[in-house]
Amino acid sequence: MADPVTVLLPEALRRLFPGAPRQAEVTAGTVAEAIAALDRLWPGMADRLCDSTPAIRRHLNIFVDGERARLDTPIPPRGEMLVMTWISGG
Repeated sequence: MADPVTVLLPEALRRLFPGAPRQAEVTAGTVAEAIAALDRLWPGMADRLCDSTPAIRRHLNIFVDGERARLDTPIPPRGEMLVMTWISGG
């Protein structure tokens, strides 16, 4: 069984899902499992985080305990997953 992990969500994503907090705790062992858990709490969130291949959408970065992650990246017990949107300008 997977352990609880902390997920930090960006404001841009939280605006799309009313009631989604800045910090959520879910039970997951990998990034993909954490995204699935978020989608159970806020249906549609997985579609905002992943494309159809499936992979993390290219305008997002996900970090696990400070290291860039992919869907198959393990999250250690009590680990932290940070979702960040890319910032661009010109």
